[in-house]
Amino acid sequence: MTRLRIVGISALLAAAALVADAADLAAIKTRGSLRVLAVQMRQADEFFQLQGRPGFDREILEGFAKLHGLRLVPVPVSGWDELVPALVADRGDVVAGRFTVTEERKHKIAFTRETFPTRNVVLTRAPTPPVKSVDELRALHVGTIAGSSMAEAIARAGVPAANVDDGIKPGGLPPALVSGRVQAVVLGVESAITAHRADPKIELGMFLGPPGSLAYGVRKQDTALVEALDAYIENLRKTATWSRLAIKYFGESAPEVLKKARAE
Repeated sequence: MTRLRIVGISALLAAAALVADAADLAAIKTRGSLRVLAVQMRQADEFFQLQGRPGFDREILEGFAKLHGLRLVPVPVSGWDELVPALVADRGDVVAGRFTVTEERKHKIAFTRETFPTRNVVLTRAPTPPVKSVDELRALHVGTIAGSSMAEAIARAGVPAANVDDGIKPGGLPPALVSGRVQAVVLGVESAITAHRADPKIELGMFLGPPGSLAYGVRKQDTALVEALDAYIENLRKTATWSRLAIKYFGESAPEVLKKARAE
């Protein structure tokens, strides 16, 4: 085979790949539904619910789906460690529901623009005092959820494996503090706000790691879907709708707490 033919075939394959990438949103529209993967929580969740109040993420994605003439179809999974494999396996089109952008995840999937700021914070419950240093955290029995971004942050902080209980189910971290199963947990600040509001004995301690972002996860090849979601999110952030939703689900203090998480 000549060099010219090889180059020509490569160009055709590249063009075909581009067409396939651009067709991902069109295929979703043909199907008529946007499948959203989310962890099924055991109690009320502020980001994505199957029933009752829809949640911050679900309201945004319902608006996106309506704009494109789609029906939103929730695809619940039981654990955080199932989300990326389920997306890659085409069980859903989008991952949502307090989904944190991490370097580990970016190797496998793509992310949209930021939908909500986040930062990990250490929580304790009186009489255990608030954690003010990593050394204090390392000395405690710390609860987390296997496969979550919080578990990654705890590992990076050097908490000894013997001090980590990663067998807690999604939604079970604050209850684990209340029951005394663990002495500390790590949650995104958005979850910490609601945990403290529900139980004032739960106290926010130090931030663990740098500021981060919550966003929607999408397969890397689904470029048209990512672009459409990015455009929708960008326009939404320019309106009062984003702030209205943040206050609706996280309370009047949410903007100030999120600002502090970004600044420190």
